Amino acid sequence: MKALMFGWEFPPHILGGLGTASYGLTKGMALQPDMDITFVIPKPWGDEDQSFLKIIGAGNTPVVWRDVSAEYVSERLSKYMDPQEYFRLRDHIYADFSYRHVNDLGCIEFSGRYPDNLLEEINNYSIVAGVIARTEQYDVIHAHDWLTYPAGIHAKNVSGKPMVIHVHATDYDRSRGNVNPDVYAIEKDGMDNADHIITVSNLTRNTVIEKYHQNPSKVTTVHNAVEPMSPEILAIQDKKGVKDKVITFLGRITMQKGPEYFVEAAAKVLQKAPSTRFVMAGSGDMMDQMIRLAARRDISDRFHFTGFMKGKQVYEVLKSSDVYVMPSVSEPFGISPLEAMQCGVPSIISKQSGCAEILDYAIKIDYWDIEALADAMYSIITYPAMAQFLKEEGKKEVDEIKWEYAGRKVRAIYDNVINNR
Repeated sequence: MKALMFGWEFPPHILGGLGTASYGLTKGMALQPDMDITFVIPKPWGDEDQSFLKIIGAGNTPVVWRDVSAEYVSERLSKYMDPQEYFRLRDHIYADFSYRHVNDLGCIEFSGRYPDNLLEEINNYSIVAGVIARTEQYDVIHAHDWLTYPAGIHAKNVSGKPMVIHVHATDYDRSRGNVNPDVYAIEKDGMDNADHIITVSNLTRNTVIEKYHQNPSKVTTVHNAVEPMSPEILAIQDKKGVKDKVITFLGRITMQKGPEYFVEAAAKVLQKAPSTRFVMAGSGDMMDQMIRLAARRDISDRFHFTGFMKGKQVYEVLKSSDVYVMPSVSEPFGISPLEAMQCGVPSIISKQSGCAEILDYAIKIDYWDIEALADAMYSIITYPAMAQFLKEEGKKEVDEIKWEYAGRKVRAIYDNVINNR
Protein backbone atom coordinates (compact mmCIF):
# COMPACT_ATOMS: atom_id res chain seq x y z
CA MET A 1 0.00 0.00 0.00
CA LYS A 2 1.46 3.33 -1.10
CA ALA A 3 0.13 6.58 0.36
CA LEU A 4 0.87 10.08 -0.89
CA MET A 5 0.38 12.38 2.10
CA PHE A 6 0.22 16.15 2.09
CA GLY A 7 1.10 17.93 5.34
CA TRP A 8 2.19 21.39 6.41
CA GLU A 9 4.79 20.74 9.10
CA PHE A 10 6.90 17.86 10.36
CA PRO A 11 9.21 17.50 13.39
CA PRO A 12 11.55 18.80 14.53
CA HIS A 13 10.28 22.05 12.98
CA ILE A 14 6.74 22.35 14.28
CA LEU A 15 4.52 25.17 15.46
CA GLY A 16 1.65 23.12 16.89
CA GLY A 17 0.06 19.73 17.29
CA LEU A 18 -0.37 19.12 13.55
CA GLY A 19 3.29 18.23 13.05
CA THR A 20 3.37 16.05 16.15
CA ALA A 21 0.30 14.11 15.02
CA SER A 22 1.61 13.74 11.46
CA TYR A 23 4.86 12.28 12.77
CA GLY A 24 3.22 9.91 15.23
CA LEU A 25 0.66 8.60 12.77
CA THR A 26 3.11 8.01 9.92
CA LYS A 27 5.58 6.31 12.24
CA GLY A 28 2.83 4.09 13.61
CA MET A 29 1.59 3.23 10.12
CA ALA A 30 5.12 2.42 8.97
CA LEU A 31 5.08 -0.57 11.34
CA GLN A 32 2.85 -2.26 8.77
CA PRO A 33 5.31 -4.21 6.55
CA ASP A 34 3.69 -3.26 3.24
CA MET A 35 3.06 0.41 4.04
CA ASP A 36 4.99 2.91 1.90
CA ILE A 37 4.49 6.60 2.74
CA THR A 38 5.59 9.66 0.79
CA PHE A 39 5.03 12.81 2.85
CA VAL A 40 4.97 16.23 1.17
CA ILE A 41 5.57 19.45 3.11
CA PRO A 42 6.08 22.99 1.79
CA LYS A 43 9.64 23.41 3.05
CA PRO A 44 11.81 20.66 4.56
CA TRP A 45 14.75 21.84 6.67
CA GLY A 46 16.92 18.79 6.08
CA ASP A 47 16.94 17.32 9.58
CA GLU A 48 13.61 15.48 9.48
CA ASP A 49 13.59 11.77 10.35
CA GLN A 50 13.15 9.91 7.06
CA SER A 51 13.89 6.44 8.41
CA PHE A 52 10.27 5.32 7.97
CA LEU A 53 8.98 7.49 5.10
CA LYS A 54 10.10 9.67 2.22
CA ILE A 55 9.76 13.44 2.51
CA ILE A 56 9.32 15.64 -0.55
CA GLY A 57 9.63 19.41 -0.30
CA ALA A 58 7.18 21.35 -2.43
CA GLY A 59 9.74 24.14 -2.44
CA ASN A 60 12.31 21.75 -3.91
CA THR A 61 10.06 20.57 -6.74
CA PRO A 62 10.58 22.36 -10.09
CA VAL A 63 7.33 23.49 -11.65
CA VAL A 64 8.59 25.60 -14.57
CA TRP A 65 11.62 25.63 -16.81
CA ARG A 66 12.23 28.82 -18.73
CA ASP A 67 13.21 28.61 -22.41
CA VAL A 68 13.30 24.83 -22.58
CA SER A 69 12.71 22.83 -25.72
CA ALA A 70 10.44 19.87 -26.26
CA GLU A 71 13.56 17.74 -26.84
CA TYR A 72 14.95 18.71 -23.42
CA VAL A 73 11.65 17.98 -21.72
CA SER A 74 11.39 14.64 -23.52
CA GLU A 75 14.90 13.65 -22.43
CA ARG A 76 14.55 14.68 -18.78
CA LEU A 77 10.88 13.90 -18.09
CA SER A 78 10.02 11.04 -20.43
CA LYS A 79 9.70 8.58 -17.60
CA TYR A 80 7.27 10.90 -15.77
CA MET A 81 5.05 12.56 -18.36
CA ASP A 82 4.53 13.17 -22.05
CA PRO A 83 6.32 16.34 -23.30
CA GLN A 84 3.05 17.73 -24.67
CA GLU A 85 1.45 17.16 -21.29
CA TYR A 86 4.32 19.11 -19.72
CA PHE A 87 3.78 22.14 -21.96
CA ARG A 88 0.04 22.04 -21.30
CA LEU A 89 0.73 21.89 -17.58
CA ARG A 90 3.27 24.70 -17.85
CA ASP A 91 0.73 26.99 -19.49
CA HIS A 92 -1.73 26.20 -16.70
CA ILE A 93 0.90 26.94 -14.06
CA TYR A 94 1.84 30.26 -15.66
CA ALA A 95 -1.74 31.39 -15.25
CA ASP A 96 -1.87 30.49 -11.58
CA PHE A 97 1.09 32.21 -9.98
CA SER A 98 3.45 35.10 -10.35
CA TYR A 99 7.13 34.64 -11.27
CA ARG A 100 8.04 36.51 -8.11
CA HIS A 101 7.49 33.23 -6.23
CA VAL A 102 9.74 31.19 -8.53
CA ASN A 103 13.49 30.93 -7.94
CA ASP A 104 16.19 30.30 -10.54
CA LEU A 105 15.68 26.53 -10.25
CA GLY A 106 12.06 26.84 -11.29
CA CYS A 107 10.75 26.09 -7.78
CA ILE A 108 8.08 28.01 -5.89
CA GLU A 109 9.46 29.35 -2.61
CA PHE A 110 7.63 28.58 0.64
CA SER A 111 8.15 30.00 4.11
CA GLY A 112 7.65 26.69 5.90
CA ARG A 113 5.48 28.51 8.43
CA TYR A 114 2.09 30.25 8.64
CA PRO A 115 2.81 33.59 6.93
CA ASP A 116 0.53 36.57 6.40
CA ASN A 117 0.00 35.43 2.80
CA LEU A 118 -1.03 31.96 3.94
CA LEU A 119 -3.89 31.59 1.44
CA GLU A 120 -1.48 32.38 -1.37
CA GLU A 121 0.98 29.74 -0.14
CA ILE A 122 -1.85 27.22 0.12
CA ASN A 123 -2.75 27.87 -3.52
CA ASN A 124 0.89 27.59 -4.63
CA TYR A 125 1.23 24.37 -2.65
CA SER A 126 -1.74 22.91 -4.51
CA ILE A 127 -0.08 23.80 -7.82
CA VAL A 128 3.07 21.91 -6.87
CA ALA A 129 0.90 19.02 -5.70
CA GLY A 130 -0.28 18.60 -9.26
CA VAL A 131 3.32 18.18 -10.44
CA ILE A 132 4.17 15.73 -7.65
CA ALA A 133 0.99 13.76 -8.28
CA ARG A 134 2.17 13.11 -11.83
CA THR A 135 5.60 11.84 -10.82
CA GLU A 136 4.93 9.64 -7.77
CA GLN A 137 3.41 6.18 -7.56
CA TYR A 138 0.66 5.71 -4.96
CA ASP A 139 -2.67 4.05 -4.24
CA VAL A 140 -4.31 6.68 -2.05
CA ILE A 141 -4.01 10.41 -1.26
CA HIS A 142 -4.10 11.58 2.36
CA ALA A 143 -4.37 15.33 3.10
CA HIS A 144 -3.72 16.56 6.64
CA ASP A 145 -5.79 19.55 7.75
CA TRP A 146 -7.34 22.39 5.77
CA LEU A 147 -4.09 23.88 4.50
CA THR A 148 -3.50 20.80 2.33
CA TYR A 149 -7.03 20.05 1.13
CA PRO A 150 -6.57 22.02 -2.15
CA ALA A 151 -3.35 20.06 -2.76
CA GLY A 152 -5.16 16.79 -2.16
CA ILE A 153 -7.98 17.77 -4.51
CA HIS A 154 -5.50 18.73 -7.24
CA ALA A 155 -3.66 15.42 -6.83
CA LYS A 156 -6.95 13.53 -6.98
CA ASN A 157 -8.03 15.32 -10.15
CA VAL A 158 -4.66 14.61 -11.78
CA SER A 159 -4.40 10.95 -10.79
CA GLY A 160 -7.93 9.72 -10.30
CA LYS A 161 -6.84 8.14 -7.02
CA PRO A 162 -9.12 8.21 -3.95
CA MET A 163 -8.55 10.96 -1.39
CA VAL A 164 -8.83 10.76 2.38
CA ILE A 165 -8.70 13.99 4.35
CA HIS A 166 -7.68 14.18 8.00
CA VAL A 167 -9.49 16.84 10.03
CA HIS A 168 -7.16 17.76 12.89
CA ALA A 169 -9.23 20.88 13.62
CA THR A 170 -11.88 23.09 12.04
CA ASP A 171 -12.19 26.84 11.99
CA TYR A 172 -15.03 26.50 14.47
CA ASP A 173 -12.42 25.32 16.97
CA ARG A 174 -9.83 27.97 16.17
CA SER A 175 -12.20 30.95 16.10
CA ARG A 176 -14.70 30.16 18.86
CA GLY A 177 -17.40 30.18 16.21
CA ASN A 178 -16.34 33.40 14.45
CA VAL A 179 -15.54 31.46 11.30
CA ASN A 180 -13.39 32.91 8.51
CA PRO A 181 -15.44 32.42 5.31
CA ASP A 182 -12.33 31.79 3.18
CA VAL A 183 -11.11 29.06 5.52
CA TYR A 184 -14.57 27.54 5.81
CA ALA A 185 -14.85 27.40 2.01
CA ILE A 186 -11.53 25.52 1.76
CA GLU A 187 -12.55 23.11 4.52
CA LYS A 188 -15.97 22.49 2.98
CA ASP A 189 -14.51 21.94 -0.50
CA GLY A 190 -12.02 19.43 0.91
CA MET A 191 -14.75 17.51 2.70
CA ASP A 192 -17.07 17.52 -0.30
CA ASN A 193 -14.33 16.15 -2.56
CA ALA A 194 -13.01 13.56 -0.11
CA ASP A 195 -13.79 9.89 -0.53
CA HIS A 196 -13.57 9.59 3.24
CA ILE A 197 -13.02 11.94 6.18
CA ILE A 198 -10.98 11.09 9.28
CA THR A 199 -11.58 13.16 12.42
CA VAL A 200 -9.43 13.12 15.55
CA SER A 201 -12.41 12.89 17.92
CA ASN A 202 -16.15 12.41 18.03
CA LEU A 203 -16.34 16.08 19.01
CA THR A 204 -14.79 17.01 15.67
CA ARG A 205 -16.83 14.38 13.83
CA ASN A 206 -20.04 16.00 15.05
CA THR A 207 -18.79 19.40 13.88
CA VAL A 208 -17.98 18.01 10.43
CA ILE A 209 -21.43 16.43 10.13
CA GLU A 210 -23.44 19.32 11.54
CA LYS A 211 -21.53 22.41 10.40
CA TYR A 212 -20.13 21.14 7.10
CA HIS A 213 -23.14 18.99 6.18
CA GLN A 214 -21.30 15.73 5.57
CA ASN A 215 -22.88 12.29 5.42
CA PRO A 216 -22.16 10.50 8.74
CA SER A 217 -21.24 7.30 6.87
CA LYS A 218 -18.39 9.20 5.24
CA VAL A 219 -16.80 10.32 8.55
CA THR A 220 -14.76 8.10 10.89
CA THR A 221 -13.08 9.02 14.17
CA VAL A 222 -9.49 7.90 14.70
CA HIS A 223 -8.26 9.27 18.01
CA ASN A 224 -4.72 10.55 18.24
CA ALA A 225 -2.10 8.84 20.37
CA VAL A 226 1.29 9.61 21.87
CA GLU A 227 4.85 8.65 20.95
CA PRO A 228 6.82 6.53 23.47
CA MET A 229 9.41 8.62 25.26
CA SER A 230 12.92 8.37 23.85
CA PRO A 231 15.92 7.45 26.04
CA GLU A 232 16.92 11.12 25.94
CA ILE A 233 13.54 12.17 27.34
CA LEU A 234 13.51 9.38 29.91
CA ALA A 235 16.88 10.61 31.17
CA ILE A 236 15.52 14.06 32.04
CA GLN A 237 15.53 14.50 35.80
CA ASP A 238 12.11 14.64 37.45
CA LYS A 239 11.97 17.84 39.51
CA LYS A 240 8.35 17.75 40.65
CA GLY A 241 7.89 18.87 44.22
CA VAL A 242 11.54 19.89 44.69
CA LYS A 243 10.53 23.35 45.87
CA ASP A 244 7.21 25.15 45.36
CA LYS A 245 4.38 23.33 43.62
CA VAL A 246 4.30 24.12 39.88
CA ILE A 247 1.13 24.19 37.77
CA THR A 248 1.65 24.39 34.00
CA PHE A 249 -0.27 25.49 30.93
CA LEU A 250 1.51 24.40 27.73
CA GLY A 251 0.18 25.28 24.30
CA ARG A 252 -0.59 28.11 21.95
CA ILE A 253 -1.71 31.19 23.86
CA THR A 254 -4.78 31.81 21.74
CA MET A 255 -8.48 32.08 22.46
CA GLN A 256 -9.04 28.45 21.43
CA LYS A 257 -6.87 27.27 24.32
CA GLY A 258 -8.63 29.27 27.05
CA PRO A 259 -5.52 30.83 28.66
CA GLU A 260 -7.55 33.46 30.52
CA TYR A 261 -9.34 30.74 32.48
CA PHE A 262 -5.98 29.40 33.61
CA VAL A 263 -4.89 32.83 34.88
CA GLU A 264 -8.18 33.50 36.64
CA ALA A 265 -8.14 30.09 38.34
CA ALA A 266 -4.51 30.63 39.34
CA ALA A 267 -5.50 33.81 41.18
CA LYS A 268 -8.01 31.80 43.21
CA VAL A 269 -5.51 29.04 44.03
CA LEU A 270 -2.98 31.59 45.25
CA GLN A 271 -5.46 32.85 47.81
CA LYS A 272 -5.19 29.45 49.54
CA ALA A 273 -1.71 28.32 48.46
CA PRO A 274 0.37 31.49 48.00
CA SER A 275 3.65 29.64 47.40
CA THR A 276 2.36 27.92 44.23
CA ARG A 277 4.06 28.80 40.96
CA PHE A 278 2.41 28.92 37.53
CA VAL A 279 4.03 28.40 34.14
CA MET A 280 2.45 29.50 30.86
CA ALA A 281 4.61 27.82 28.21
CA GLY A 282 3.90 28.77 24.63
CA SER A 283 3.36 31.71 22.36
CA GLY A 284 0.40 33.27 20.60
CA ASP A 285 -1.58 36.41 19.97
CA MET A 286 -2.97 36.51 23.53
CA MET A 287 0.38 36.38 25.31
CA ASP A 288 0.64 40.12 26.05
CA GLN A 289 -2.99 40.09 27.17
CA MET A 290 -2.26 37.27 29.61
CA ILE A 291 0.79 39.06 31.01
CA ARG A 292 -1.37 42.12 31.65
CA LEU A 293 -4.14 39.99 33.19
CA ALA A 294 -1.67 38.41 35.62
CA ALA A 295 -0.50 41.91 36.53
CA ARG A 296 -4.07 43.11 37.13
CA ARG A 297 -4.69 40.13 39.42
CA ASP A 298 -1.44 41.00 41.24
CA ILE A 299 0.04 37.54 40.68
CA SER A 300 2.84 38.35 38.21
CA ASP A 301 5.50 37.34 40.72
CA ARG A 302 4.05 33.80 40.72
CA PHE A 303 3.87 33.51 36.91
CA HIS A 304 6.55 32.54 34.41
CA PHE A 305 5.98 33.02 30.66
CA THR A 306 8.48 30.88 28.77
CA GLY A 307 7.62 31.53 25.13
CA PHE A 308 7.40 28.77 22.51
CA MET A 309 8.91 25.42 23.46
CA LYS A 310 9.46 22.22 21.50
CA GLY A 311 11.11 18.83 21.67
CA LYS A 312 13.14 18.18 24.79
CA GLN A 313 12.18 21.56 26.26
CA VAL A 314 8.55 20.47 26.50
CA TYR A 315 9.44 17.42 28.56
CA GLU A 316 11.78 19.42 30.78
CA VAL A 317 8.88 21.70 31.65
CA LEU A 318 6.49 18.78 32.18
CA LYS A 319 8.91 16.89 34.42
CA SER A 320 9.24 20.02 36.55
CA SER A 321 5.45 20.33 36.93
CA ASP A 322 3.14 19.00 39.62
CA VAL A 323 -0.04 19.63 37.61
CA TYR A 324 -0.77 20.10 33.92
CA VAL A 325 -3.82 22.09 32.82
CA MET A 326 -5.53 22.30 29.40
CA PRO A 327 -8.61 24.55 29.71
CA SER A 328 -9.35 24.63 25.96
CA VAL A 329 -12.61 26.15 24.78
CA SER A 330 -12.76 23.76 21.83
CA GLU A 331 -9.99 21.21 21.44
CA PRO A 332 -10.36 18.71 18.58
CA PHE A 333 -8.06 16.33 20.45
CA GLY A 334 -5.13 17.65 22.51
CA ILE A 335 -1.97 15.54 22.63
CA SER A 336 -0.27 17.58 25.38
CA PRO A 337 -2.22 16.01 28.28
CA LEU A 338 -1.12 12.56 27.08
CA GLU A 339 2.51 13.74 27.05
CA ALA A 340 2.08 15.15 30.55
CA MET A 341 0.56 11.94 31.86
CA GLN A 342 3.45 10.00 30.30
CA CYS A 343 5.70 12.03 32.57
CA GLY A 344 3.58 11.20 35.59
CA VAL A 345 1.97 14.64 35.80
CA PRO A 346 -1.65 14.68 37.04
CA SER A 347 -3.68 16.48 34.38
CA ILE A 348 -6.79 18.64 34.27
CA ILE A 349 -8.53 18.92 30.91
CA SER A 350 -11.68 20.60 29.63
CA LYS A 351 -14.70 18.48 28.87
CA GLN A 352 -14.73 20.29 25.53
CA SER A 353 -11.68 18.35 24.28
CA GLY A 354 -11.38 15.27 22.13
CA CYS A 355 -8.91 13.55 24.44
CA ALA A 356 -11.56 13.65 27.19
CA GLU A 357 -13.30 10.91 25.19
CA ILE A 358 -10.50 8.41 25.84
CA LEU A 359 -8.94 9.51 29.16
CA ASP A 360 -10.42 8.18 32.39
CA TYR A 361 -7.61 9.25 34.72
CA ALA A 362 -7.55 12.96 34.03
CA ILE A 363 -9.78 15.42 35.87
CA LYS A 364 -12.37 16.89 33.50
CA ILE A 365 -13.97 20.31 33.98
CA ASP A 366 -15.96 22.74 31.86
CA TYR A 367 -13.45 25.27 30.51
CA TRP A 368 -15.55 28.20 31.77
CA ASP A 369 -15.91 26.88 35.34
CA ILE A 370 -13.05 28.76 37.00
CA GLU A 371 -14.14 27.65 40.48
CA ALA A 372 -14.01 23.96 39.51
CA LEU A 373 -10.66 24.45 37.79
CA ALA A 374 -9.19 26.17 40.84
CA ASP A 375 -10.57 23.46 43.15
CA ALA A 376 -9.01 20.72 41.00
CA MET A 377 -5.63 22.46 40.95
CA TYR A 378 -5.68 23.02 44.71
CA SER A 379 -6.80 19.45 45.46
CA ILE A 380 -3.95 17.88 43.49
CA ILE A 381 -1.22 20.01 45.08
CA THR A 382 -2.73 19.58 48.57
CA TYR A 383 -3.60 15.88 48.73
CA PRO A 384 -0.58 13.65 47.98
CA ALA A 385 -2.66 10.47 47.75
CA MET A 386 -4.82 11.99 45.03
CA ALA A 387 -1.78 13.21 43.10
CA GLN A 388 -0.12 9.81 43.36
CA PHE A 389 -3.23 7.98 42.16
CA LEU A 390 -3.58 10.22 39.10
CA LYS A 391 0.14 9.95 38.40
CA GLU A 392 0.22 6.12 38.45
CA GLU A 393 -3.10 5.37 36.77
CA GLY A 394 -2.70 8.14 34.22
CA LYS A 395 0.65 6.82 33.07
CA LYS A 396 -0.69 3.27 32.75
CA GLU A 397 -3.57 4.58 30.68
CA VAL A 398 -1.59 6.65 28.15
CA ASP A 399 1.06 3.97 27.73
CA GLU A 400 -1.65 1.91 26.00
CA ILE A 401 -2.72 4.71 23.64
CA LYS A 402 -0.42 3.93 20.73
CA TRP A 403 -0.01 5.36 17.24
CA GLU A 404 0.33 1.83 15.91
CA TYR A 405 -3.32 1.21 16.77
CA ALA A 406 -4.41 4.47 15.14
CA GLY A 407 -2.39 3.52 12.06
CA ARG A 408 -4.26 0.24 11.71
CA LYS A 409 -7.58 2.09 11.71
CA VAL A 410 -6.35 4.46 9.01
CA ARG A 411 -5.15 1.51 6.93
CA ALA A 412 -8.61 -0.07 7.16
CA ILE A 413 -10.07 3.19 5.82
CA TYR A 414 -7.59 3.13 2.91
CA ASP A 415 -8.56 -0.45 2.07
CA ASN A 416 -12.24 0.46 2.18
CA VAL A 417 -12.05 3.52 -0.11
CA ILE A 418 -9.84 1.67 -2.61
CA ASN A 419 -12.11 -1.38 -2.71
CA ASN A 420 -15.28 0.70 -2.99
CA ARG A 421 -13.78 2.78 -5.77
